[in-house]
Amino acid sequence: MKFFPLPLLIVTLFVGLPSHAGTPGSSPGRKYSSIERMTLPRLEAAHKDVEALKEKRVEVSLKTDLTDYHGILHSHADDSSHTGGTRPEMLEAAKKVGVDVIFLSDHFRPPRDYMDSWRGMKDGVLFIPGSETHGFVVHPMESIMDKMDKDEKTIIEAVTEGDGLIFLSHVEARPDHSMEGLTGMEIYNRHADAMDDAPSMLALYQRLTDPEQAREMTEAIQLYPDEVLAAQQDYQQIYIAKWDAESLKQKVVGIAADDCHHNNIFLCKMVDDETVLVGTNVDKDEDMRKITAGMRPGIKEMTHGHQPGDILASFDLDPYDIFFNDVSTHILAKELTEESIRKALLSGHAYVSHDWMCDPTGFLLGVATKDEPKNLIAIMGDDLKYSSGQNLTAEFPIECQMKLRKNGQVVLEEQGRELVYPIEEPGVYRLEGWLTVDSEDRAWIYANPVYIR
Repeated sequence: MKFFPLPLLIVTLFVGLPSHAGTPGSSPGRKYSSIERMTLPRLEAAHKDVEALKEKRVEVSLKTDLTDYHGILHSHADDSSHTGGTRPEMLEAAKKVGVDVIFLSDHFRPPRDYMDSWRGMKDGVLFIPGSETHGFVVHPMESIMDKMDKDEKTIIEAVTEGDGLIFLSHVEARPDHSMEGLTGMEIYNRHADAMDDAPSMLALYQRLTDPEQAREMTEAIQLYPDEVLAAQQDYQQIYIAKWDAESLKQKVVGIAADDCHHNNIFLCKMVDDETVLVGTNVDKDEDMRKITAGMRPGIKEMTHGHQPGDILASFDLDPYDIFFNDVSTHILAKELTEESIRKALLSGHAYVSHDWMCDPTGFLLGVATKDEPKNLIAIMGDDLKYSSGQNLTAEFPIECQMKLRKNGQVVLEEQGRELVYPIEEPGVYRLEGWLTVDSEDRAWIYANPVYIR
């Protein structure tokens, strides 16, 4: 994920960027801009609320014979010049935060075969190879390099042979793309939030060249890394609207796109006493932007006592462990094997979660009968024939604002931890859980639908 083109920075650095710049996005319940969310008072308030939420967490009593595995999809390591992270680094981060399975999505770089990557268990973490290519995230069963230069229909058919998976990616760039033949789509993409929020990205670059702002930002990242990364987080209306509309036509499995690269270590590097370069850890010096003390007087204070080439300030926004905690796809499967995980995703037995607010593990949405309310006859992702006496049943590990949608429209909204909703007619039913953090309502869990036919 490469956030923003540096040439646009220069105008902002001449005129300055006020601390309140940027407007709240279209996310329901949003009060603060991303820049405001990144200030120390807002970060501290958000962190306190998150800690309080975590203390209230309980185990979910609603059970199936499936295990909730913490999964990461759309992830990059060792795969391009703009990727700063490595697979060993990714593995250590996964172990640190309890990730069970990572779907790699190497950038397509022929003649290199993206299936020739890590595959199988690595120190307790399951890796499944794949690629971000042709506007999709693809995970075929075996190599299909001989098909990759064919037409889209041929590629889709080749990917989906057996238990192959293909998801529409970067929906903001192709909202009208057909879903025919696809497994599903991204319903949240971290990169989309960043690209939709230029003011906060420019503000970060500006803070690199002011000593006091650089110190404050460094402190913020050290104290509140999850909250800083989540500052840009929105409820992505374009993605959700497409998901709801397409789900009326066919099963569309919703996944999260971390789109992690560990390429957002923002750097300020000394050239001479009055000049610095600003960029990221994946930029060559010639591609970084020169900023002078005439533009930003604080540069002279920052360069004092340093040598050319010294790093004067750096903001590491996206280490893999923080990214993995930011958003993930939880997969309900029988066991932690590639076969079982693939089948679970094909079935839609999954939900998307912003884990940084509260561990969602154990969350469950399904259907039970009135006579046996704890015996689920279907779970999220399943198709079920309508009959009288069926209830949608769900349980969260913490009380939240529950939003039940039928065919995309909210039919129930209430505060609670458990849901029982009588199904009175067929439809596509999905559930969201929202939490209040620093007086803002923020989306936490998005469950895949139950399809009542």
